[in-house]
Amino acid sequence: MAFDGVMLHYVKEEIKNLAIDARVSQVHQPNRDELVLALRTKNGNKKLLISSRANSPRVCFTEQAPENPATPPMLCMLLRKRLGGAKLVDVRQPSLERILFLDFIATNELGDRVKLSLCIEIMGKYSNIILIDSEQNIVDALKRVDFTMSTQRLVLPNIKYELPPQQDKLCILDCESRDIADRVVKTPSEMKLSKALLSAMQGVSPIVTRELEYKVGVESNRELTVIDKLKLVDRIEKLKQYILSGECKPTMLIKSDGKPFDICFTDINQYGEMAEKRHFDSFSEMLDSFYFERDRVERMKVKAQDLLRLCSNISDKLNRKIAVQQKELADSKNRDELRKCGDLLQANIYRMVRGQSFIEVDDYYNNNEKIKIKLSPTLSPSQNVQKYYKDYRRAKTREEMLTVQIEKAKQELEYISTVQESLTRAENERELSEIRRELSEQGYVRSQSRDNRKQIKLLPPKEYKSSDGFTILIGRNNKQNDKLTLKTAGNYDMWLHTKNIPGSHVIIISDRREITETAILEAASLAAYNSKARESSQVPVDYTYVRNVSKPNGSKPGMVIYVKNKTVYVTPKADITK
Repeated sequence: MAFDGVMLHYVKEEIKNLAIDARVSQVHQPNRDELVLALRTKNGNKKLLISSRANSPRVCFTEQAPENPATPPMLCMLLRKRLGGAKLVDVRQPSLERILFLDFIATNELGDRVKLSLCIEIMGKYSNIILIDSEQNIVDALKRVDFTMSTQRLVLPNIKYELPPQQDKLCILDCESRDIADRVVKTPSEMKLSKALLSAMQGVSPIVTRELEYKVGVESNRELTVIDKLKLVDRIEKLKQYILSGECKPTMLIKSDGKPFDICFTDINQYGEMAEKRHFDSFSEMLDSFYFERDRVERMKVKAQDLLRLCSNISDKLNRKIAVQQKELADSKNRDELRKCGDLLQANIYRMVRGQSFIEVDDYYNNNEKIKIKLSPTLSPSQNVQKYYKDYRRAKTREEMLTVQIEKAKQELEYISTVQESLTRAENERELSEIRRELSEQGYVRSQSRDNRKQIKLLPPKEYKSSDGFTILIGRNNKQNDKLTLKTAGNYDMWLHTKNIPGSHVIIISDRREITETAILEAASLAAYNSKARESSQVPVDYTYVRNVSKPNGSKPGMVIYVKNKTVYVTPKADITK
């Protein structure tokens, strides 16, 4: 886990330096896994984010607090009641465990001063946030744990709080470096040195032990010589002194595609030139940068779950419908054979009598070869002829109708794909509300009441500036795409869209200037990043003047046709939006 015990140690010191004696002015619970404490400090207001999310548990100050629900959850109401106005008096961490206690002095209903502690457990999927009173009794927890979930440790109101079971590891701050090295030597000889260190040391993540292995220059215990062991002891001792001195260098590692993949409290050299390093002034700034985008996507996915499920069900239904219709269309392709049989029977009607099951005739369409044609014994000769003509006309009509229906179903499927893509890019509740209203207007979800519709204030399109000064506008959803392209943009502005891939409409405002190639390339990168191909490389993006874009009558929101376009290939990168 990137957020290890040592990093929590540094975050603890950061909170102490900035927020001791701060007052809790507000408590928010944006979702089921996160809390935000608004603190009034001597240096201004701060927001402390506490997350127990399985893939990103942490505690840090944040500048990007998530959007809050309209109705606060029950735990949030309890914390507002118990911690409102409370003073933060201490921040504690047992050894280098991934557990942090925020100690508050609060006032109860009788006006008495009481001590309350907010316990933050950073333990992957078992992460939790627990409120504890002065008697070490649990007041409540973000995640309650009863007998059905665990028999080892219960987390329920009105029972004593117990620390999680300790691991059999040595704390680098409380023991000699030689003791850790001795523990490493006793591990199985085939074990990698980094894993042996991880099993011996408390509070460090794999990236730290891999860095120690890299600096020692030995991969496994089997290869450890006496000199290597001394070198290992030296490296562990330097790491210990580094932590005790308070020295730190918050470091984020970034892949070649611009995506961050790991963080550490010190400089990392094991990747060489394979990874870019970015250093930060504080751990809160680094954690915010590393986790926020990932959490934003997950938050919105949870909030948009019902709409995503609806779109998925509609897509599945349309795909099944198209498959059935295409099979029926293939079956109707033999209609010319029906007409041919009708013609041959008409020419040989004088040879036919009621009760025949088939008749053999000369096929004048194929060099007068003999051909057997099936007949209905219950029908007269003329009725058999008319039946083949009737089946021919029915097959022809079915083919025409199926062709239209399949095309309509494909257009609807394409529209639903654009809605799904908009949902994955939604950044807040207002964007979800606009998409929900769009689906309501198209008849996919139940209409909202008139009062609710009036309360929604439409968001403007996303706006950026190219490096050479052109304004670039990006639609957030299908209805905004229509408005942006068909009403906002002028004839000589540039329109861009990913080729045959669901995504946003992008407009470069010309402002009576000739649009540069630089602006087109940067706008194309934004178009690719705001599309379903965000994770791809060499994404094709079409561009043309707005005057060449039109909307077919009766088409779904966001659906347009365009001509006289050119195509450019770009690779979207996350930093393009900056």
